[in-house]
Amino acid sequence: MNFKSRLIAQYILLLGFILSNGYLLLAQTLTKEQTQQLKFRHIGPVGNRVTCVVGVPGNDMVYYAGAASGGIWKTEDGGLNWKPIFDDKPVHAIGALAVAPSDDQVIYAGTGEPFIRSNVSIGNGVWKSTDGGTTWTHIGLDNTGRISRIIIDPRDPNTVYVGALGHAYAPQKERGVHKTTDGGKTWKHILFVDENTGTSDMVMDPSNPRIIFVGMWQLSLRTWNRTSGGQGSGMHMTKDGGETWTKLEGNGLPKGPVGKIALSMTPANPDRVYALIETGDGVEAISGEPESGELWRSEDKGKTWKLMSYDRNMTGRQAYYTRSAVSPDNENEIYFISASFWNSIDGGKTLEPLNQRAQPNWDHHDMWIDPTNGDRMIVAGDGGVSISKNRTMTWLRIQLPVAQLYHVTTDNDV
Repeated sequence: MNFKSRLIAQYILLLGFILSNGYLLLAQTLTKEQTQQLKFRHIGPVGNRVTCVVGVPGNDMVYYAGAASGGIWKTEDGGLNWKPIFDDKPVHAIGALAVAPSDDQVIYAGTGEPFIRSNVSIGNGVWKSTDGGTTWTHIGLDNTGRISRIIIDPRDPNTVYVGALGHAYAPQKERGVHKTTDGGKTWKHILFVDENTGTSDMVMDPSNPRIIFVGMWQLSLRTWNRTSGGQGSGMHMTKDGGETWTKLEGNGLPKGPVGKIALSMTPANPDRVYALIETGDGVEAISGEPESGELWRSEDKGKTWKLMSYDRNMTGRQAYYTRSAVSPDNENEIYFISASFWNSIDGGKTLEPLNQRAQPNWDHHDMWIDPTNGDRMIVAGDGGVSISKNRTMTWLRIQLPVAQLYHVTTDNDV
């Protein structure tokens, strides 16, 4: 037998071996009872993007965290131990969380990632819990794509405002602000600019829940690019709980096209409004060159504005960051949540970066400060969540088991 014949014979023997063992494996298929005995265990890696956080005012034991692709997590011992409370739901991307100020057992969760980059997951609307996250009910807005912010009326847990960015891959009518007054049984679309513009952020006046400021963001996502900004972007204000709206223009605000907007207010001075506005090289010029600037401030509830800073560290890569939070007891103390964690103690005129050891995380996305205690806060970032009880002096850093896996490969070893 020549070499070629021997090689063919060996291949035939090998094929027979594979087929016979394949049939043997089929015959040994596990039963349902056997597979139910198998238990998964976590083997890593740990840590990745957490997009939103919220706590319970006056209770330093309870916090909730929403992951970019890992559902909702809860701690009841101040962050030492966390448990997943959303794993059995058909969606894993969380964009916004809110606890009702008048009933801390009522929680609303908006799904879909609002911090945009090339790999982001969409959601399926809003979920609600009335027992502190033990059980959840889907309450609609299925096609909102990405929910950036949820605000609950402090007097009524059934009156809720939802800011929808949209899936952003094509024009859609669901973008904008939606409101319910019956806990999610019915919804009213109260602010709509156009099919290419959604809500990037919202803030409620801490002294008057009828007054709400909204940042609207014209955003278009494609597989080959992202276009941020345009004529649809801008700031809107309501004084009657969303019945009527006014677009804020002029009076110190940028005149040209803008992009993403973040807003923050404080009970320390309810007349003051901070607005982070994407301008300059982050915005595609519609006509002429866009303006520059990062932070604007109003001292009269949005009537007039003043440019406070051109420092791009406040926003970084705007589509992926652009968030701020103000201390509840100091109107001049504002935090900027971006790649690094910055703060200002002079109302946004200058920045004071925290040194590397004092950074809560990296690639920060959201921040909640206890409205009853400005020393206590929780920050969400790409590394997990971080809790401070001493105004950023020290942090308890937690990495949740929600790593985002972009590629998987296998080998032939057993």
